[in-house]
Amino acid sequence: MHKKRVQTLSKYITAGFTALVLATSLHAGDGKTFKDKVVVEEDCRFADYEWQVDLFYTQFWGDLPGMENNTAFQTGSGGGIGVNYFFARYFGVGYEAAWYSNDGVAEHMPLGFNFFLRYPICKWNVATYFMAGTGGAWDGEALAYGNVGGGIEYRFSKNFGIFVDSRYFYGGTGNVANLRSGIRLAF
Repeated sequence: MHKKRVQTLSKYITAGFTALVLATSLHAGDGKTFKDKVVVEEDCRFADYEWQVDLFYTQFWGDLPGMENNTAFQTGSGGGIGVNYFFARYFGVGYEAAWYSNDGVAEHMPLGFNFFLRYPICKWNVATYFMAGTGGAWDGEALAYGNVGGGIEYRFSKNFGIFVDSRYFYGGTGNVANLRSGIRLAF
């Protein structure tokens, strides 16, 4: 009888030890508990830090009704180039130069600086932005201006997108509306 008790006790001890080893191995791993959550970072085509090069078409409306001959920028269209740097996902600065026909004369704006406030919507690959800036232009005489506006950008990839924006120019230019659209290369 004593031998049966030892065998039964031995079976219970073996079964208990096996259960303990299995329970320990089930919990082994990275040490996280079941309450820890894994957060998957959203893939966004708009980087926190990026350089951009813009190539764009531009259209000015400077002789709107009631403003004829009251503005330095007459209605005309042309093209331009811009360089922007985003030092955070939401904030950036930029420089642009544009040339367009202003009553048959090429208008040149070499000192256009802008500040950008951008809001990316990563799941749609779209960013809306507000821009405000200042600069200088000349067409026989130099003048200073300010501008405010906004736009939208769509990214086909992290490095290529299209944009369209509209601005209001004020100051030495008179009252001028502007539309730009083009491609944006990001690095």
